[in-house]
Parts: sequence; structure tokens; C-alpha cells
Amino acid sequence: MARVYRHPLEVLLEDRIAILDGAMGTTIRTYGMQEADIRADRFQDASKDLLNNGDLFSLTQPKMIGDIHRRFLEAGADIIETNTFGATSIAQSEFFVEDPRERGGRKDPAFYQKIIEDASLQQLAWDINEASARQCREWADRIAEDTGRARYVAGSLGPLTVSLSNSPDADDPGFRVVTFDQVKTAYAQQVRALIAGGVDLLLVETIFDSLNAKAALVAIREVFDEQGLSAAGKQLPIMISAAVGRGGETLISAQTMEAFWNAVKHVKPLSVGLNCSLGPDLMHPFLSELAEKAEVAISCYPNAGLPNPLSPTGFDLGPEDMARSLRGFAGEGLINIAGGCCGNTPEHIAAIAKALEGVHPRELRERTQRKAAEREVSA
Repeated sequence: MARVYRHPLEVLLEDRIAILDGAMGTTIRTYGMQEADIRADRFQDASKDLLNNGDLFSLTQPKMIGDIHRRFLEAGADIIETNTFGATSIAQSEFFVEDPRERGGRKDPAFYQKIIEDASLQQLAWDINEASARQCREWADRIAEDTGRARYVAGSLGPLTVSLSNSPDADDPGFRVVTFDQVKTAYAQQVRALIAGGVDLLLVETIFDSLNAKAALVAIREVFDEQGLSAAGKQLPIMISAAVGRGGETLISAQTMEAFWNAVKHVKPLSVGLNCSLGPDLMHPFLSELAEKAEVAISCYPNAGLPNPLSPTGFDLGPEDMARSLRGFAGEGLINIAGGCCGNTPEHIAAIAKALEGVHPRELRERTQRKAAEREVSA
């Protein structure tokens, strides 16, 4: 009987809880960057403020971004994310294209068609994604060689600044600012550049609109097909992670955890999970429900509590607080991948990694079934 290919990450997740990195944006803020730093030479003539467009730092401050990757890896991260959360032509247009609403117009599919066809925005999106992937790749390989432990690069695909599920116009509930094909095209541009930069897997994360996520997943499949990556042994694993509200629903599309899982399970992802959201305590019941329903590995990387502008990181919880919460999740058998979202620095990840050393990962249903089959055959 032919052996079924299994990605090294699948094997890892059966043996221990894998550690994901923390918040790029939070950690960037600790370096004290100013507007001039993010502009450098390439963007010095931009008409809008760029400091909140953290993805650009991969182009203008690569040494800082590399240092952040190094720190997360040395803290114990098995998987580091590319600095590409908003690196699509659609998201970048917020910083480089005049908003038609300022002149009495509105954003609509005609507006976004021009965006995704704009050569300069396409090139910008490519440059950010490829450069960030290469930066991650360099540091993941360097630390792997130094420590003798494999490290993996996850290409981050964020949720975009538009929604396919909801209308922004209360008087026109059927209106959508963008089409499914436009969102899919923007994600496909991003995926091609991430693959060119050398990522090991793709992470569709912070999902607040599952229809946006569907467009990302269709884009991934189409790029895999066009690049011959659909065959066994060539596919990049896919991680999927949603953000939830207090009721446990994805924020805009309002799906429950069970409905969310049913909407994405056909992709056969490496993992499904929750991130960002409300902090670990309020996330717990929804993580439990997802862990009960899903048949794949479960990831969890919450915010460090609720926002707090008086905190040095902008969030309430320190490293030991996050470590205690995620150790509790692991003790209940809920997780296979653990890390941190907003407010989580390399120090948070180091504490989480230490707290989860030797803790058994959530038992995967497939592994349990395989073991039972093996026992039956040997009997």
C-alpha cells in the first residue's frame, strides 16, 4: 500500500504543542519608529500618513523586522508569520489612493476594480509579500541551523478592509463595496508573492467575515493549481483562524463556531482556530466548542487581554498571565498550536513556550482512528 505523504508540521503537531509567534505591530511600537522611518526614500512623497501601515516596514526597515523575527524565534517560536497582514492591493489602497467619499462619492465595485488593476499597487503588494517572506525565511533557516530544530514560515493573509457579507449602507442592505472575484484576485496576487518568497504554509487569519475567507481559500486553491502545487507532497499546508465576538460568532458574518468550521472544513486545513478577539478568558468557551467540532489541529493565539492605553504594550496581560491561560487551555486538551496576537511581545511568547514544555497536545481524531486501526491489524 502506498504511503500517504504527511507534512513535517503534521508530524510535529502529534508530538507536542507547536509555538506560534506574537504580535508584529505591538513589537514594532517598542522600537520607537516615526513617520520618517517608515517612509525612507521610497515613500517620502506619499500624501497620507503611513506610520500605521506596518507592512511597509518590511521594505523600509528590514533590519528591524529581521530583528523581531529573530527575537520571536529565540523565544521558542516554531512558526513565524510574515509581516503581510494588510499586504494586498485592496488594503494598501487605504494609504495610497484618495477616498472618493471625501468628494461626495462612494467606494463601490467600480472603484475597487481600478484598485486591483492598478500596476503600482500590484507591484507594492508583491514587493511587501516577497520581501517579508524572504526575511522570515532567512531567520527561520538561520535559527533552525543554530538550534537543530526546524522552524516554519507562515504567509499571513489578513481579513482586508472590506466585507463581502455586509453592506456599509444602512439604506441599501443589498449593496456591496466589492465583489467576490475582486477579493479573490487581490488574495491571489498576495499568495503568489508569498510563495515566491519561500513560505512553508499559508495562514488565513483574524477572519471576521467568512465570505472574505472563502475568497482567500479559493484564491489559494487556484494558485496551487496554476503552479502545480496541488499534488500530494507539494501542497503548502493551510492554517485558518477566526476572530470572534462575545457571542462566539465571527464578527461580521455572524456564524457560530460550528457553522464556521462547516464552511471551511472542505479545504482540509492543517489547523483551524481562534485569534485576536477578546483575550484568553473570554475566548475559552468558543475555543472549547471549536475543539469539540473540528477534526483537525486547533490553534489559539489570543490578544493579551483587553486594550489598555496605559499599558506599555497597549493590552492588559503580561507574559505570565498569557502563559497561565494557554497552559490552562492545553491542560484541558484544547490546543495543538499556541501563540499570541495583539499585545504579545517576544517575552510573552517565551513565557508561553516555557509553560507548554512537555504538555501533551490535543489528541487529533485522525491519529486516534489510525492508532485504533493499527491495533486492530496487529491483533
